[in-house]
Amino acid sequence: MALLAYLKSLFILQLLMGFVFVVSGLIINFIQLCTCVLWPINKQLYRRINCRLSYSLWSQLVMLLEWWSGTDCTLYTDQATVDKFGKEHAIIILNHNFEIDFLCGWTMCERYGVLGSSKVLAKHELLKVPLIGWTWYFLEIVFCKRKWEEDRNTVFTGLGRLKDYPEYMWFLLYCEGTRFTEKKHQISMQVAESKGLPKLKYHLLPRTKGFTTTLHCLKGTVTAVYDVTLNFKDNQTPTLLGIVNGKKYKADMSVRRFPVEEIPDDEQECANWLHKLYQEKDALQEGYNKEGKFPGPTIIPPRRLWTLLNFLFWATLLLSPLIKFACGVAVSGSPLLIIGFIIFLIIASIAIRRLIGVTEVKKTGSSYGDQEAKKQN
Repeated sequence: MALLAYLKSLFILQLLMGFVFVVSGLIINFIQLCTCVLWPINKQLYRRINCRLSYSLWSQLVMLLEWWSGTDCTLYTDQATVDKFGKEHAIIILNHNFEIDFLCGWTMCERYGVLGSSKVLAKHELLKVPLIGWTWYFLEIVFCKRKWEEDRNTVFTGLGRLKDYPEYMWFLLYCEGTRFTEKKHQISMQVAESKGLPKLKYHLLPRTKGFTTTLHCLKGTVTAVYDVTLNFKDNQTPTLLGIVNGKKYKADMSVRRFPVEEIPDDEQECANWLHKLYQEKDALQEGYNKEGKFPGPTIIPPRRLWTLLNFLFWATLLLSPLIKFACGVAVSGSPLLIIGFIIFLIIASIAIRRLIGVTEVKKTGSSYGDQEAKKQN
């Protein structure tokens, strides 16, 4: 076990894995670009192909969590709810406290067959991120600038386009609007106090506009809302860099299913429903901190081999010529070739580190909370 942990910590292995992810992602993006000719001819075929292509990319990240780091994911829910997974369109409400919360969500998507068709209401800045933003663009992800007057038409058009999506999809919403930090929490609770809303201890005040709009636009397509509350055993603070280094975490996810017909149609009542939901989420987190677990029965869905096999396919395809080329460079003895190859490795390592940086809490913060406070003052 010590040897395995040592191997996982080796930078060269991590660099090779990053190389596989980046190059396979560029290949996938190119194929996605080629599929655009199908859109005017057969839109549903275009969508099904891009679901498979995006699965091939995202599942490499899921493989890191499941097989490389060996992170455990336990669901706290009932069997009746689990039986619905992957068999209906649903909106997912997830707390935004951790660097890898999206990865835990993707793991559940993969295990229930909706990873390729998973959607998210994403901030517009991510559209410019290579691989991630480009793949999402072809998947018809809805991007927003967090300014409702600018976002209104884009959001309504993007969501309306998904009403006839051919694959079951889980549409992720981070209703808090940004990742939790203590500073943002303080500002958010000032806003709650000014609006006469109950204060939350473990969450930011939810932004109701995104939720009510998404629910309204996807009514008739989405049949349920899944409230997911994520936490980690032993007060762990997981990071994507920790996952890359092979560190194992233990994730617990409380899942509650709400049929759409039980959620009010009126926008204000729907917003009140969301505020009440977050008070319940806060109570769940409070109980978790005291008991070390969520209430209810536990289910541990088994990891699937597909993510590992997919990575091995890309690794075999891409690493063989790379290793052959590296050996040729070494044997050649040419200083120019060797220096060029070293520069390539340095650039590749910097690029991969920047991609990881997209998920880091300190680098993904925004002035969102400060703007909110200014509006109230």
